[in-house]
Parts: sequence; C-alpha cells; structure tokens
Amino acid sequence: MRKIIFVIMCMALLNSCHIYRNYQRPEGLPVDSLFRETNNSRTEDTLTLGDLPWQEMFQDTLLRELIRYGLENNTDIQTALLRVDQAKAQLRAARLSFLPSLTLSPQGTLTRTDGNKAVKTYELPVQASWEIDLFGSLRNAKKGTQTTLLQQEAYQQAVRSELIATIANDYYSLLMLDEQLEISRATLEIWKEQIRTMESKFKVGEETENAIAQARASLYELEATHNDLQRQQREAENTLCTLLGMTSRTIRRGTLEQQKFPGQLNIGLPLRLLSKRPDVIQAEMALASAYYTTNQARSAFYPNLTLTGSAGWTNSLGQVVTNPGGWILSAVASLSQPIFNRGKLISNLRVSKDDEQIALLAYKQALLDAGQEVNDALYATKSAQKSLDTHQKQCTALERAVQTSEALYRTGNATYLDLLTARQSLLSARLNVVSDRFTHCQSVINLYNALGGGYK
Repeated sequence: MRKIIFVIMCMALLNSCHIYRNYQRPEGLPVDSLFRETNNSRTEDTLTLGDLPWQEMFQDTLLRELIRYGLENNTDIQTALLRVDQAKAQLRAARLSFLPSLTLSPQGTLTRTDGNKAVKTYELPVQASWEIDLFGSLRNAKKGTQTTLLQQEAYQQAVRSELIATIANDYYSLLMLDEQLEISRATLEIWKEQIRTMESKFKVGEETENAIAQARASLYELEATHNDLQRQQREAENTLCTLLGMTSRTIRRGTLEQQKFPGQLNIGLPLRLLSKRPDVIQAEMALASAYYTTNQARSAFYPNLTLTGSAGWTNSLGQVVTNPGGWILSAVASLSQPIFNRGKLISNLRVSKDDEQIALLAYKQALLDAGQEVNDALYATKSAQKSLDTHQKQCTALERAVQTSEALYRTGNATYLDLLTARQSLLSARLNVVSDRFTHCQSVINLYNALGGGYK
C-alpha cells in the first residue's frame, strides 16, 4: 500500500512540474479588440470572405487556370511541401523512439601464432537498447515534433495563400496596364488627328505655329509615356510567368472591367483568425514547440533508465576446448541521475523558458499584425470604391467638357489651350478610374488573404 501511495505522489509531483501537461493556448490574448467597428461589413460568426474557396472568389476563368497552374508548378510551394514531408519523417522517428532499438553486429577473427594452425572465431550478437520514458523526455520530444509538423503545414498554407493572392494581384496589374495602354493609344490617335487639323488651319491662317509646336511636344510626351507603358506590360508578363514557374510568354487574360467579387464583405469574428490565418497558426505552433522544449529541459533533472541486452551465437566460448560453440546472453539495466553538470541543466532550462516567452510575444505580435491587415484591407476596399465612383462621375463631366471645347474651338470661340487643358484632364481622370478599379481589386484580394483565404 505504501508503494502505491508513493507512486501516486510521485506522479502528482511530476504533473505539477508540467512534465506531462499538454500545451494550452495562453489566456489574455488581444483577440476581442482586433477589428475596429465597421458599419458596412458583417462580423457575426458565419461564413466569411476567407471561407470562400479561391475557385469561387475569382470568377475569371483565365485567372483560375493561372492559379491552378501556379499551385502545381511554383517552386516556393513545392519547397514547402518537401518541408512538410521532412517534418512527417521526423515525427515518425519520434514515435518509434519509444520502442527498443536492435543492432546486429557480427564479428570474425583469424589468429595464427608460431606457425600453428590458424584459429577462426566468430560471433553473431544482436544487441538491444530500450530507454524507459519515466519522466516524459521522449514524450515531450514527440509532442514537440508534432508541433513542428503543424508549423510546417501552416507554413505551407501561408505560402499557398500568399501565392494565390500574388498571382491575382499580378494578373490585375496586367489588366490595369492593358487598359492604360488602350487609353494611351486612343489618346495618341486623337492627338495626331488634332495636329493634322491644326496644320490644315495653319495653311489658311487660322492657327499659329506656336500652337502646333506645343501640340507636337505634347504628342511626343504621350508617345514616350505609351512606350514606357509597353515596357511595364512586358515586365509584368515576365514577372507573372516566373511566379507561375514557366518561361516568359504572352499571358491570356480578360479585362479589368469584367472582374467581379462577392458583394458582401463578411469578415467574421476576430477569434476566427486563430484558426484561419496560417501565419498565426505557425506562430502558435512555435510557441507550443517552445513549451515542450522547456518540458524536456525539466525532464533532464530526473533519472534516466535504460535497459540493454544482447543475445548471439559464438564458436569460441573458451580456450580449454577448441572452438566450443554456444549462446551468449547478457542483460543490463542502468539508471543515471544527474548530480552536478557544471550548471548546464539549469542554464538550458532558463534558456528554454526565455525562448518560450519570446515565442509568446511573437504569437501576440502575429495576432496584432493580422488584425491590422484586416482593418487596413477593409478600409482600403471601401475607400477605393468611393474613389472609383467619384472619378467615374468626373470622367462623365470631363467628356462633356471636351465635347464642348472641341465645338467652341472649331468655331473659333475657344483657344487651343482650352482644348488641350480639357483633354489632359479627361486623360488623367480615365487613368484614375483604371487605377481605382485595380486598387479595389487589390484591396479585396488583400482582405481575402488577411482573413486566411485560399486554403481550399
């Protein structure tokens, strides 16, 4: 009875030292206040924008084909998959560490002295060693390896989500450049036609040479801008091809105006970021790994019990009888208790505790960063939509102003400077509309990524 009570007391003592406790998420995390109050986005615990599979998030079939190709061929995500496979192999080894190890080490000797007949001896031993996990060292090592696997899986998901968002952003950048080039091309044609008209009017004395020179200078500037846009378009295609894991080529694509997204931007509860954001999960698994490392450092203060044994056959048991064969059996149990190790165990425990606190701070910071990204992307989405609506109204007004200026210029009631100013304002407004469309697409993608989207 006393032995049973002693064992129970020992187990209770070990449990109080956290050696056999599993990791638990720390309290006091800044979760409830991560999202600022929003009026136009729902925050209840229902399906959020981040819950949508990327196939439903992006309606453009050409973009979906590019994302699918990138997920299969991008080098970063292939590297992440290999790291997950490495973590799985390490976990398999950690699980097998509870079993005894077996080693076959056959030996043979050939001895000859003073011209006598050579004596051949051999042994065929099988050695076994089994470490008994009395104080949780192997258990905590296995738990730590499990968290490493989860950490690598979260890293893989982070690479996947970031890859999807980057492909979509690069694709929309290409669509923006396409529209800017089209606007630039149409403006060049109008400008060339205007110069021809001015040259005709100059011949009959209705236009000045100075106005024609100014118009040509503006045309040259537009041509240089157009050429720069073409360079940016080619570079954007090359960048997207490299990201997809293919050689540079022309990318099949749609138009920026055709892109559509879900109408309601539901961001859900901040608590969902704990289980959705891969970088937050990765930070938490790093904290769990540090927790189990600390437990291992505590276990090092307790005794270590190892059972070893060997069994085998030999043809030489002694020197009285020549080559008497027989079995060799041995068994040893060893118990080692650290007493004085020059402060290494205490130092290791202190370092492990500090690493655990560092991982906790990194985990809190990951949550704060996630909340900031959601808040920034949500506000950017609303702001981009407002700017788009405003610039579209501006374009409508400036188109009317250009029509009026052209009519007045033909009748001589307006100067060329008035027409030039109206057209430049319209060009700037059209480019702003294209930029706003791209910014809106980009902010929606960033919000989708910030909410942990792309895992399906």
